[in-house]
Amino acid sequence: MNPLLIIVAVVAVVLLLTGGLVESLQFLLWVGIVLAIIAVIMFLMRSMSGRKSA
Repeated sequence: MNPLLIIVAVVAVVLLLTGGLVESLQFLLWVGIVLAIIAVIMFLMRSMSGRKSA
């Protein structure tokens, strides 16, 4: 998997957890959701394109 995709996914999970635990930082929940959606779209596009990365 692309290292950038892994980093985006990890950041999305961290932001989701932080946004869920700290109510005053609720906007991080939405940022995490957006990053998670972007990571899923990137993963699907990469897997559907059929290209193999070395």
